[in-house]
Amino acid sequence: MQWILSIFQTYVPLIIAGAGVVITVIASGHAILYKRDSRAAVAWVGLIWLAPFLGTILYVLLGINRVRRRVAGRRGHESVHYRALDAFACRPRELHALLPAGGSNMVEMARLGGALSQMPLLRDNRVEPLIDGDEAYPAMLDAIASARVSVTLAVYIFDNDSVGEQFLRALARAVKRGVEVCVLIDAVGVRYSTWPISGRLRRNGVRTAHFMSGTVPWRTPYINLRNHRKIMVVDGTIGFTGGMNIRDSHLLGTGPAYPTHDMHFRVTGPVVQQLQATFVEDWQFTTGELLSGDQWFPEPAGADGPVYARVIPDGPDRDMNKMTMAFQGALAAASHSVTIMTPYFLPDRDLISALNTCNLRGVQVDVVLPLENNLKMIAWASMAQMWQILEWGCRVWLTPPPFDHSKIMVVDGLFSLVGSSNWDPRSLRLNFELGLECYDTELARKLEARIAERMRGAHRLTLAEVDNRPALIKLRDGVVRLAAPYL
Repeated sequence: MQWILSIFQTYVPLIIAGAGVVITVIASGHAILYKRDSRAAVAWVGLIWLAPFLGTILYVLLGINRVRRRVAGRRGHESVHYRALDAFACRPRELHALLPAGGSNMVEMARLGGALSQMPLLRDNRVEPLIDGDEAYPAMLDAIASARVSVTLAVYIFDNDSVGEQFLRALARAVKRGVEVCVLIDAVGVRYSTWPISGRLRRNGVRTAHFMSGTVPWRTPYINLRNHRKIMVVDGTIGFTGGMNIRDSHLLGTGPAYPTHDMHFRVTGPVVQQLQATFVEDWQFTTGELLSGDQWFPEPAGADGPVYARVIPDGPDRDMNKMTMAFQGALAAASHSVTIMTPYFLPDRDLISALNTCNLRGVQVDVVLPLENNLKMIAWASMAQMWQILEWGCRVWLTPPPFDHSKIMVVDGLFSLVGSSNWDPRSLRLNFELGLECYDTELARKLEARIAERMRGAHRLTLAEVDNRPALIKLRDGVVRLAAPYL
């Protein structure tokens, strides 16, 4: 026994050390080959070598930000359902003829959107803004109540609270009527409730799945990569999307403990099929089931609406960086005004340059943020880099409480980009997001009016205020900013 113990004491440390070197080299090589940002690659390689084993584990959990999704149902034109949309496709020349005087610059933005999404810009849509849960939830529940054949719902947070209860009952009643119902909840978002609602949904016959679920590392290899999209489609003809989750806090009329403003959008017209196709791909990736047939994709019909619209999916797979490029393209196309409303504002160096360049061209750039953020660390990190856009003349406005979770971009009173994406690294590099690209002056006017309403009493942040923060506050904000990619 003594000689066995001696061998164990002699060789096991060497084996562990050798294994550590091997996995460190492999992890370092992966970071060098696949990290797009050289600064990130250097940081990860340094951590991997300075903290053997721990650095590699952190890199596997936090640093590998791409998913290879194998799905048979594609969003491109090879889908039989998508070929039916060609009748509603708007070519750049047609859009140019329909734009008001001075709006021809938006044709280039439309070309960019098509190149990014590989989907056509579609005419004959209606896009109706719904303010807070007070407007959005009744409209969504009414749509579920009227469903005849199908309901699909994808959401990041589906709380087990009074609002969640209303949706649960509406979905359960739809199932009893013979409606096909599929609900996809993010596996992290579902845990916002102590007792997740998904079990109750399943017991009521609602097909429910968790996106990227798993409780152990080998079952959840990408703990950062969350499905942050919000999609609901009823009978393949009525869609809802935007930034709103399903939870009490958005129902401001009831006086919730943590009131949260937000905007959602009721969509009708052929673009609803692009929303549905995005859900179908996420559902197939999660469950392996391909939803097809007329109950999910009926013959597309126009809604006689004025909005030209297109879905732009974004995520850490083949859709990587599409929302970032859409934001950059809109800033490059702007001729006189850009208004951005977002709860979380941590743009990277390229977006900061795009904002400043846009402003220096003579375009008025306004960034509207909540005065009191629900995530303090994001607010601190945001303040640490705010000087970078203030020094070049961009205007930053801080709106009074309640906290506003809306995500809106309006350019030149003509182009609107709405959806689920924030202006932060988590949304733009780590999450699956969805944007709705819209061309319509009336919709843009409504969104600008809503932003103007929220800006009543807003405080304009100045460069002097940012510069005059106490040194310890600046240090705190700067340290937190170092973790910006994962906030």
